[in-house]
Amino acid sequence: MAQKTVALAFSGGLDTTVCVPLLKEEYGYDDVIGVTVDVGQPAEEFDEAEETAEALDLEHYVVDATAAFADLCLRSVRANADYQGYPLGTALARPVIAEAILEVAEEHGCDAVAHGCTGKGNDQLRFEAVWRDSDLEVIAPVRELGLTREWEIEYAAEKDLPVEGGNEGAWSIDTNLWSRSVEGDDLEDPGYVPPEDIYEWTETPGSADPDLVEVGFEDGYARSLNGEELDSAALIAELNDLAGAHGVGRTDLMEDRILGLKVRENYEHPAATALLTAHEALEGLVLTQEERAFKAQVDRQWGEKAYQGLLAAPLVTALDGFVDATQERVTGTVTLKLEGGQCRAVARESDYAVYSESAASFNTETVDGIAQADATGVAKYHGFQSRLANSVLKEQSVEGTEEALLTDGGDGE
Repeated sequence: MAQKTVALAFSGGLDTTVCVPLLKEEYGYDDVIGVTVDVGQPAEEFDEAEETAEALDLEHYVVDATAAFADLCLRSVRANADYQGYPLGTALARPVIAEAILEVAEEHGCDAVAHGCTGKGNDQLRFEAVWRDSDLEVIAPVRELGLTREWEIEYAAEKDLPVEGGNEGAWSIDTNLWSRSVEGDDLEDPGYVPPEDIYEWTETPGSADPDLVEVGFEDGYARSLNGEELDSAALIAELNDLAGAHGVGRTDLMEDRILGLKVRENYEHPAATALLTAHEALEGLVLTQEERAFKAQVDRQWGEKAYQGLLAAPLVTALDGFVDATQERVTGTVTLKLEGGQCRAVARESDYAVYSESAASFNTETVDGIAQADATGVAKYHGFQSRLANSVLKEQSVEGTEEALLTDGGDGE
């Protein structure tokens, strides 16, 4: 009988560690391959994964997808992508990770791919949206076996698995190049005020003197900081440091997950906040009023699909067509002021600016040959329909009152 092999999304944490023996015991797989994908996590996470894999005698691969992920992050900026007010981070990373794992699985002739996600979160859906487009079986042991954290800890102890009793710290933390999320423990209480020590990327707001940073864009893509051209990953990393020093990019919100559960999430995303702020400021300079209004709808849809992990959907291809057309003119520079946890655009320049200083000036009498007095007719018509509607409503209200009085005999008795 042929050997059955499964590729497992492997972090070295409790969930994925217990999945290794379970895939053999419960699912009948002969070999398990662990795959860890680099999207900008801290080095210690890779050390943990490699040490755990070695202790498990697990064939282990590390795939560097940082560049691909960084490019996707900057692509998301072109669509001003967020979800319920915060920049997308984990949502953008999961499909990149899933694609990398699938490639390894196919290269090694695997029969299946597996993850350690629960049945309550978003990540199960984001991974599987990619994997179910392949011919491989998809396995989710934690979800399918209904595992709890307590059961996993007991199982790990029974099997003498290389985990620290399931104690991975008070908080559940997910980090990539674009964002850092913190949840769990006391943070699950919406009334709990988070301590300052949950933050690593952002300093306490107000602890640094104000600073200016210039972001350069080409076709909607951020390409430079303070005049220095950088690749995507380097630009994001440097801006994380610059903006994070001023406490920029903290979000604490109640988030509605795809399955409908409402959860309390804390995020850090300094570079994402800065780039989204700069990009929107530049769009405000170069796009027409109609383009900006319509693009807001496109951006919202793009962000929703990204949150769902469905950037390969035909809808997104169509949305990208509009985004691409608008971004041809989003080239220029924006100067941001970083101060006290805030990031705001204080200057912007572009050769494509839909702006005339002389036309906007209070010291200029005409606008491209149009005299101020020419606006009188427009002013008279402006609001005409609303005034007419209000007068009709008032008239009908008066008539209705008169009819009521007549019905009552004219004296209201």
